[in-house]
Amino acid sequence: MIYAREQRSRGGHLRAGVPPVEQSVRRAEERGDINSFQLLGSPVVDSEVVIQVQGLVKHYGKSVALDGIDFTVSRGEIFGLIGPDGAGKTTTFQVLAGVMEATAGSAQVLNQPPRHARLGMGYLTQRFSLYLDLSIDENLRYSAGLREVPHHLFLQRRAKYLQLMNLEQFGNRLAGQLSGGMKQKLALCCALISQPQILLLDEPTTGVDPVSRREFWDVLATLAAQGMTVVVATPYLDEAERCHRVALMYSGQIQQIGTPVSLQTSLGWQRFEVRTSKLAALERILLKAANTPEPTHQAIVDVHTFGDRLDVLVKDASLGETQIRTLLSRSHLQLDTIHIAQPTLENVFVTHLRKLGSEPPVIPFPRVYQVPASSLSGSTRGCSDSEVAIYTHNLCKAFGSFQAVKDVNLKVYYGEIYGLLGANGAGKTTTIKMLCGLLTPSAGELSLAGWRSDLRNTKLRQRIGYMSQKFTLYDDLSVIQNLEFYCGVYEVPRKVRRAKIDWAITTCGLVGQEDMLTGQLPGGWKQRVAFGASVMHEPEVLFLDEPTSGVDPLARRQFWRLIEDFARSGTAVLVTTHYLEEAEHCHRMGFMVDGELVTQGSPSQIKAEQLGKLIEVQCIQTQTASDLLKAQYEPWRVSIFGDRLHVVFDDPEQQMPQLKAMLKAAQIDVKSLRPIPFSLEDAFIGVVSRAKNR
Repeated sequence: MIYAREQRSRGGHLRAGVPPVEQSVRRAEERGDINSFQLLGSPVVDSEVVIQVQGLVKHYGKSVALDGIDFTVSRGEIFGLIGPDGAGKTTTFQVLAGVMEATAGSAQVLNQPPRHARLGMGYLTQRFSLYLDLSIDENLRYSAGLREVPHHLFLQRRAKYLQLMNLEQFGNRLAGQLSGGMKQKLALCCALISQPQILLLDEPTTGVDPVSRREFWDVLATLAAQGMTVVVATPYLDEAERCHRVALMYSGQIQQIGTPVSLQTSLGWQRFEVRTSKLAALERILLKAANTPEPTHQAIVDVHTFGDRLDVLVKDASLGETQIRTLLSRSHLQLDTIHIAQPTLENVFVTHLRKLGSEPPVIPFPRVYQVPASSLSGSTRGCSDSEVAIYTHNLCKAFGSFQAVKDVNLKVYYGEIYGLLGANGAGKTTTIKMLCGLLTPSAGELSLAGWRSDLRNTKLRQRIGYMSQKFTLYDDLSVIQNLEFYCGVYEVPRKVRRAKIDWAITTCGLVGQEDMLTGQLPGGWKQRVAFGASVMHEPEVLFLDEPTSGVDPLARRQFWRLIEDFARSGTAVLVTTHYLEEAEHCHRMGFMVDGELVTQGSPSQIKAEQLGKLIEVQCIQTQTASDLLKAQYEPWRVSIFGDRLHVVFDDPEQQMPQLKAMLKAAQIDVKSLRPIPFSLEDAFIGVVSRAKNR
């Protein structure tokens, strides 16, 4: 609407504001002179710079949002902006989109100021901005009308992009009835309907399940291969690894720019995955070693718990492994396994921001009570039923003829972190609402903290913490007022309220800003406040429904240290997340598909049980190879990761020669082809896809 109003205010019909090059290309498209996937403007030239930013500065009063940033983006490139909340990513997008003017410096988009290049851009903001009471087709038609897309071109593009997004059969469905992933795909379709040369995507997959996220990124790779330029901000660093280049932002400045591989290599460190039955004890020992000034202990630089393993960053692989084994032996701890692995982009991100002093504090929770159960985190599996905090047997929930949850059997012990994972609409939130007493089951048994009935009882509610999927605090109250309100609701003793509120404010990084209205906080900070409110009363059982959605990697680490601290004190934690890398923090997990729990186990167990092998293919023509392989195999088996492909084979000995022959026949030059371990995301997509196709 901004575009339409602006063009009409300049005098008359919207088409008067359409650049001549776009009008000529549209006429060529109408005549059939342009391939249906060719973009507006000149032919694709990889080295052609389409975005140039120099010394860009933006002030909001005394606040500095951008402090002299420089970067360029070439045609057909996927360029990622990563950084913590408040780094300046959204401000950068708003300047590039022509929504606001910079205070100083320059930004050129398509060789002109951003305001004049608007019709060549598509822009997805952080918040879903389409009309929920309109259908998919109506939203698309409205967006096409704003951009004066001729009707016959609208029909062509609608068919093309809905097919690309797998939405073609849902044209009449209201946008408000779509899953999170489908909404984001629709938003992308609306941005593409004018066939822009540049896409600006500000955290487009926040809250989107892993299957839809992978499909979304495969679409972006396809568009980039056709010459479209994509600039994307994401808090998910596994997504950032799919970009051609990424820029690390902090405090309004760009700290590093490079390809994901070059940034990982620049770290200069190695990563070990260490497994032992005494993770908590080993973590304390290694953290102490990492923080000691002694020269003999300087190989270890970082230690982080991931569910059933420790990730240990070391400066030197040989020295680091020796030190880890020595410390284990000295402490009489048994080592199960130790494997060397490539550092991740998250390792680079966290390490760099730590050097800048950006890591949020992790301070002890001012605990008053002790959960009356085993406090050995994750060690209660297989214990007596008296230590079961959450139990279900053949739990079902139907809404009319629709079976949302089907025969779910679940046990979660005190001191355990259990991850309930699944695509949007799999039944996770419905299951949690039944466990919390917010929904009545249609069939089956359940118990919560020993209660088998009357789950709405006030006494039981005092023993449960619940952080819902959507931010549920009061936007028109200040941060401290919200925390005080929840202390009152949960009957936290007055003598300890101040200490707990101070803990929450410090943990959230809001000291000195506690009187700010909660509605004015960025999404990541809102999530931190919501978590603080949900644990004020020291719950025995804690439900966390996508607690870190939209939260940056450093804050996510803080979240999980807090969650692990509660589990080690005996709290049973059931958590849902769409971010599979952080799901590795769970001791056990279950995958839900269409209301059924199809597999359960530890992260390592689930990855080890995957059928076949995961093959990494590195070649020059990545998109061409992807299209070729997806035509030959089930599409879920093939995915683009930056300049590489991941391919899942059930029978690699037979299929690998076929793969090589196909690529050779298509004159695709293969640089490398090797088996790699399954990630949890690969495992999840394999399990979900096989379950849906059985």
